[in-house]
Order: sequence, then C-alpha cells, then structure tokens
Amino acid sequence: MQIGKKIKNLRLKKGLTQEELGERTDLSKGYISQLERELSSPSIDTFFNILEVLGCTPKQFFDEEEREQKVVYGEDDQTDYIDEERGYEIQWLVPESNEKEMEPIRLTLEEKGEFKQFEPSLSETFAYVLSGRVMIKLGRRTYYAKAGEAIYFHAADEHQITNAYKGKSELLLVATDSYL
Repeated sequence: MQIGKKIKNLRLKKGLTQEELGERTDLSKGYISQLERELSSPSIDTFFNILEVLGCTPKQFFDEEEREQKVVYGEDDQTDYIDEERGYEIQWLVPESNEKEMEPIRLTLEEKGEFKQFEPSLSETFAYVLSGRVMIKLGRRTYYAKAGEAIYFHAADEHQITNAYKGKSELLLVATDSYL
C-alpha cells in the first residue's frame, strides 16, 4: 500500500494544498511533501492527526476495496420540472447535482418561454444551444445565441434566458455554485 499516494489523493479531494494541510496539522509543507512522495513515514499520532483533518477514518483509509464513483448517469437518474406558465422544462441530468460544484441541466423553452430571472451570484454559467435561438439578459445588456453556439458568463448581474425563436429552443446548461 502506498500511504503517501493515498494521503495526497485525500488532500486533493478536500481541495487542500500541502501548505494548508501542514498548517492544520502543525507540520511543514516540506514534511507533507516527503510523506506524499514516500520519502518519510509519519508516527501513528501524526498519521491519525492527518486523517482527522482529511475527514477519513483509519478503517476507511486502509479499506482495500476501492469505492467506485458513479460516472455515467442514465435517464432513470434524471428528474424533471415543468413550468407551464413560464413555458420551460428543466431536466436535472445528475442527481444531487446541486450539492456538487457544477449543476448540469437540460433546459427546453417553449415558444415565448422564459426561464426564471436570477439575482446576482458568485456562480459561473455555461450553456450550449442544442436547437433554436435564445436571448440572454445579463444586467442591462442583451445577447443572442443560436444552435451550435456556446454561452459563458459570470452571474454577477441579474440574468435571465428566454426563447427568441419561433418554436422550441433547447440548451445544455451548467452552473457552478448551484443556484438553479
């Protein structure tokens, strides 16, 4: 078993730098680097302290059974919401995506349909127009994107996406810091 490699993987999953892990465990960045490269071995107390900061129990750490992450999500995993009054359907493509860093959805806008207006946030939004044409109101500016075009913006202003097409428009949209 490569203890250093597992420590490094846990640290990266927690989003910590070597320096941050060192600060939280009263160890130097250099020592953390040595542990991760298998150049040094921690004492039991130091090892348990590192695991505590990384949110891992010794049993979880030494469990040889690799936990497989879910990578492919099928139609059964998806959930839908239809707002007939505003003329849109939102389909969450990944369950519990609002708890993750990115939230991918499929948005279908009926003719004259409009997605709800959002307040400013720290989110970043990416969309790819699959069909039709959409209008993006971002603050006081207005942008248009048609099938085959991508959209990317920081959600620092009020914003809204509406259908600007005679017929349905459909887009794949991914937002960070979920606010959908």
